[in-house]
Amino acid sequence: MQKEKKIDPFGFREYDARWLFPESINELGIESVGKGFGTQVIKKNKNPTVTVGHDYRSYSENVKKNFIKGLISTGCNVKDIGLCLSPTVYFSQFKLNSDAIAMITASHNENGWTGIKMGIEKGLTHCKDEMSDLKNIVLNEQFVTGSGKYEQIKDFNKIYIKELSKNKLKTKLKVVAACGNGTAGIFAPDVLKGIGCEVIELDCNLDYTFPRYNPNPEDMGMLHEIAKCVKENNADVGFGFDGDGDRVGVIDNNGNEIFADKIGLLIARNISNTYKNSKFIVDVKSTGLFVNDQVLKKNNCKTIYWKTGHSYIKRKVNEDNAIAGFEKSGHFFFNNPLGYGFDDGINSAIQVCKLLDNQSESLNSLIENLPKTYQSPTMGPFCKDEEKYDVIEELINKINKLKKEKFKIKGQIITDILTVNGIRFSLEDGSWGLIRASSNKPSLVVVTESPTSDDLKKEIFFFIDKLLQATGKIGEYDQKIN
Repeated sequence: MQKEKKIDPFGFREYDARWLFPESINELGIESVGKGFGTQVIKKNKNPTVTVGHDYRSYSENVKKNFIKGLISTGCNVKDIGLCLSPTVYFSQFKLNSDAIAMITASHNENGWTGIKMGIEKGLTHCKDEMSDLKNIVLNEQFVTGSGKYEQIKDFNKIYIKELSKNKLKTKLKVVAACGNGTAGIFAPDVLKGIGCEVIELDCNLDYTFPRYNPNPEDMGMLHEIAKCVKENNADVGFGFDGDGDRVGVIDNNGNEIFADKIGLLIARNISNTYKNSKFIVDVKSTGLFVNDQVLKKNNCKTIYWKTGHSYIKRKVNEDNAIAGFEKSGHFFFNNPLGYGFDDGINSAIQVCKLLDNQSESLNSLIENLPKTYQSPTMGPFCKDEEKYDVIEELINKINKLKKEKFKIKGQIITDILTVNGIRFSLEDGSWGLIRASSNKPSLVVVTESPTSDDLKKEIFFFIDKLLQATGKIGEYDQKIN
């Protein structure tokens, strides 16, 4: 009896696809996604090749096999590079000259999840429009047909490790590499040793049950273990890599977690000393320190705030020929000559090592020397998917009106408004607030920051919350400041 196809349409997200497997998608559903992506590739390229890889989960190889079956049925030729990281697949497009890439991964999601990251343009992955097109093709079964070929590419991982290991250090650093038993465990230690680090490995053996914690640099369990290991070994820095190796979390030599946007600023400073007149792209959730940073100003560098989401930042880095991009979630992007423009957690760790290699100070000292800011956590009030974008539009109109009226928050007028991703408004002293719609759940995102006081940070939040509550469309927050 023919098995019935299962595919939850909500698995198609804004810039990748993720499902519980096999609860919300089965083998036939995965095959259909392969057919859908293959159809997109065929429409853009004649006789195309697609590089495909998979992460270390018990079912990932099976998911990949079905996805490839779908690709081949459209006429795409597949180059299978096997077990690897997302950045390895992105890198392969440059080295193997593929027309497109697909990575079977659920990244940092718990075991039981699967997903696919896809891209056609070199170094870029699908954004909202491409994902919407893919969803439409798959759900309406608007597939092209053909007959593609399959080729297994052996030992490509060695080429990737060799490429990153070229970045040699002058100083031997002692680093902790934590991988949460995810796929980065067979890459990160070798690369870091290759550039000249002494490496303390933490949970680098592959185990798809993730017995200690999820491989997620925002997971407190992971960060606490790294901090403990850094202090016990008197290490210079600790790195935590996510499940597919495109993000990194950083712990300083005193065992403190460093927010990714602050690390991004330090890296940007270091880069700007060599590459003056550079452009940097940062997401709208990131610290406002980039704007008035004296080192970046001295080196005549420009910072552009852009939409949150790795696909958006990566695309903007590419379009604006920026030398680097930073996202607060830990996705960092380094363009020529520092990288290929895509997010790579191991290359990001290398850039942190290079920063320390060029400084006589510890990472903790460098962080402490940054101007003090008071930043809220990322807060998520519930808001229905079908209402959240209307709520954002309503707030954009209200805040623009208040700006014209010279409305004050704790004595500060609103001076600037940015609406590339929700609304981020700034006050006279550089304080700011952000409200945007979450890209992957029925929620809004609220962040506030002040360079002058904790009280002002809170007042900005109270101002935002009052506007939100007035809409009548807001539920409980996942967390909030009082």
